[in-house]
Parts: sequence; C-alpha cells; structure tokens
Amino acid sequence: MSTTYPAAARAAVGQSLLRVPALIAAMLMVALMAALGSASAASAHDELAGSNPESGASVEALPAAVELTFSSVPSGIGSEVEILDADGENWAEGDVSIVNRVASQPVRAGAPAGEYTVNWRVVSSDSHPIEGSFAFTAAAGAAGQTPGASVGTQGPIEIEQAEQTADGDFPWSIVVMVVVLIGLAVVLAVTARKKLRQGSDS
Repeated sequence: MSTTYPAAARAAVGQSLLRVPALIAAMLMVALMAALGSASAASAHDELAGSNPESGASVEALPAAVELTFSSVPSGIGSEVEILDADGENWAEGDVSIVNRVASQPVRAGAPAGEYTVNWRVVSSDSHPIEGSFAFTAAAGAAGQTPGASVGTQGPIEIEQAEQTADGDFPWSIVVMVVVLIGLAVVLAVTARKKLRQGSDS
C-alpha cells in the first residue's frame, strides 16, 4: 500500500532540499573569503616607511648615520646597508643597529660630498628578506671628518630571491577544493529540483 503525500507537503520537502545546497555554497564562500583574507595578511611583508635622508633629497651635509624606518620591527639578523658614492665606494661602517622600527647604518669617516645610493636589505617581521634602494645628494661631507682609507669598493647588494611572492603564498589548493565543493552543491541542487518536479508530475 503506497502513501500519497499532499502537494503542499511535497513542496515543503522540495524547498528544504533546495535550501541545503544553497546553505552549503554560502558556507563555502565564507570559508573562501576567510582563507583569502588570511593569505593577504600573510603575504603583506614589511615596507620601508621612510628614511633619513629621504629618497631624492638634497642635504647640506652627510649625516653621521643613514636611518631607515620600516612599517614593523625588522629582524636584526641578516640586515645590511650599503652607502655608495658616485664611484661605487661603500662608506657604511660597522653593523646595522635596529631600535624599534628604525635601522641605523653609521657612515665611515671621510665620506665626501656628492650623490649617494643606499642599498638596503633586512629580514622583515614575517621572516622574509626584503630589499630596496634609494639615492640622495649631500652638498658637503660629514662635518669635521677628514678623508680616510678606503675599506674597498662594493657593488649593489646581491641576494637570493628568497622572498615569496603573493602568488607563491596564495592557497590555490583551498580555492580548488572550495570550487569543487561549490560545484557539488550545485549538482545536488539540480538533482533535488528534478526530484521535486518528478514528484509533482506523479
């Protein structure tokens, strides 16, 4: 003996079946947005927020130290700053000093007036190396300094490109999984709709 359900009951059941895939798809979209937000935050490395002297500036005299200010506190390990004159001679002396978000590189005695290029590299707070370069001009050498012996000529800092790009940090496996699950939810929705129509026809 078969039981025939009223049309209203069948419609209610069909509507419930249709809501399930839609709810799954909505939950998956929320999970995807959360994953993308986490990836964006992870891929946002520290940045150079300012410098003294500033990039492109013309200063009256060469400062005793070049200061670099970052968006977050960088690691003191592996930090390097070059202060190159027009002939490529490096006038940086000693190690880089990092206090809070500021990295300071002392200038060697005898640095002359002229145009300087600063090449810098630090390890950002997310453990990825970041680097950059800027130039400034000094109308006079450091006050009270006399020319000294050169410590050697160096070219621009060369490092292995260990910094991951945004594409490398992007969780493509999560995106693929979410797309597959959304496709499955769509298939379930279509199947439920077909069953609902067949029930209505019968």
